[in-house]
Amino acid sequence: MSYDPLDSHESLRRFIGEFEAGTYPIDKWKHREHVIMASWYLMHLTTHEATPTIRAGIQRYNVSQGGQNTATSGYHETLTILWIHILAKALQSATGDVLTRVRAMASEFGMKAGLYREYYSFDVLKDVEARYQWMEPDLQPLPDLL
Repeated sequence: MSYDPLDSHESLRRFIGEFEAGTYPIDKWKHREHVIMASWYLMHLTTHEATPTIRAGIQRYNVSQGGQNTATSGYHETLTILWIHILAKALQSATGDVLTRVRAMASEFGMKAGLYREYYSFDVLKDVEARYQWMEPDLQPLPDLL
């Protein structure tokens, strides 16, 4: 049976457990779910600790679902680091319990997969170098973290 990860604290924990186990349904794994997952880790770990956890988690999840992390598909380093930075900044001013703050991030950013276009003048999504290593934005700097 399908559920929304943001229905309750229990469903959020279930979602994170299924993500970590690689069992969350791939057809439900969209940009919004990436935002939910990254926000959860950023609230439970420092940004320094969350970054490798998120990176490894996405790579592991992709493989567990039959995907590959290649030059044209799967994990994307620049997009991941960009989103970690954006979410970490937004979470600095978010209030409430974990579920409330994750809901706020999903509401604000869950439908903004193309936000990278505000930071990059080229199609970073298709850039092979950007897929493998972090590339600094060339249109505007990332917001400062406290």
